Amino acid sequence: MNKDNEQTLVMVFGTFDYLHAGHENYIFQAKELGDKVMAIVARDKTVKTIKGDLPDHSEKDRLKNLQETEWTDFAILGNNKDKTKVIKSYRPDIIALGYDQFAFTYRLEKLVIDLKLNTRIVRLKPYRPDMYKSSIIKRENKVKNFEIKEANVV
Repeated sequence: MNKDNEQTLVMVFGTFDYLHAGHENYIFQAKELGDKVMAIVARDKTVKTIKGDLPDHSEKDRLKNLQETEWTDFAILGNNKDKTKVIKSYRPDIIALGYDQFAFTYRLEKLVIDLKLNTRIVRLKPYRPDMYKSSIIKRENKVKNFEIKEANVV
């Protein structure tokens, strides 16, 4: 537990480009693990590095949209230079990873040990990944937009 407020802090990470039921479920699973959930929204540069493409929504819009859902207790942008800075600064009790999150996670256990944290790393379960996955929603939106443009050309 965090000594500051004696509440269990759970940290989640994500791009949160198109908010959907999968994100909501991910965050609600994290809420079941502790008292407070803090979301770290990936920076545009980080998303491009991991996914090879920029998100459709800017980092500021993605942060604002997530904050407006009130799913988390608080959300911030990640750090562009040091991906682990938020862990070092906030020292979460639990880091909850999505079922498909692997970028930057392979060194987490070592980081926790090196920082002498008592942080548990938990892998959460998927929620209908065939339907609720941002890459699927993004692809479907591109197809719809293409079809609309084609219909307007005719």
